[in-house]
Amino acid sequence: MTTAEQHRTDEELKALAERAGRDLEDAPALDIMRWAVETFGDRFCVTSSMEDAVVAHLASRVRPGVDVVFLDTGYHFEETIGTRDAVEAVMNVNVLTLTPRQTVAEQDAEYGPRLHDRDPDLCCKLRKVQPLEEGLKGYQAWATGLRRDESPTRANTPVVGWDARRGKVKVSPIARWTQDDVDDYVARHGVLTNPLLMDGYASIGCAPCTRRVLEGEDARAGRWAGRGKTECGLHG
Repeated sequence: MTTAEQHRTDEELKALAERAGRDLEDAPALDIMRWAVETFGDRFCVTSSMEDAVVAHLASRVRPGVDVVFLDTGYHFEETIGTRDAVEAVMNVNVLTLTPRQTVAEQDAEYGPRLHDRDPDLCCKLRKVQPLEEGLKGYQAWATGLRRDESPTRANTPVVGWDARRGKVKVSPIARWTQDDVDDYVARHGVLTNPLLMDGYASIGCAPCTRRVLEGEDARAGRWAGRGKTECGLHG
């Protein structure tokens, strides 16, 4: 990247995102990822919940050693941490683990135990949203694994969009993919996946707020079930 590209203004980044969103709407996921890497270089990263490593794998094909950001909330399933460790061990990526400012014990001491039950929005803010905002400060763009078919709240996800809250370009290269597309990519490339996906979980978050999905439910129905909440705040 040139010096000017490293210091793009928010207005320039927003215009870049909106133009790319239009131009790349029908492009293959790998081409979208290639555009992001070529446009942002070291100031681009992938975020991963370690539900699977599909987006990280796509990025590593274009940029070996790409930064993959993982939020360790302190509430993850053991299988999720194990998937993170496996990705770090076998894939050509640089896994960066972000943690909240407080441990779970410190949060319990300040807010009371089981904040996730009493105020899940605040819990997500403290353990996900704030750490991610800190962790993304050095980047101009970040990639996610959002897909339009996951839930109604994600139906209009652009392949490239503008993250106004953080002042960054948000890349969702597999936004147009279906679950069948994901499964095909995983099988074709031997991509690591969280073993909980084989145990009835369709979307994997923090253990206290995640359950198995029932037949006929959408993929995110097992997240914050019965609490009137569908997103953690990272993408809202």
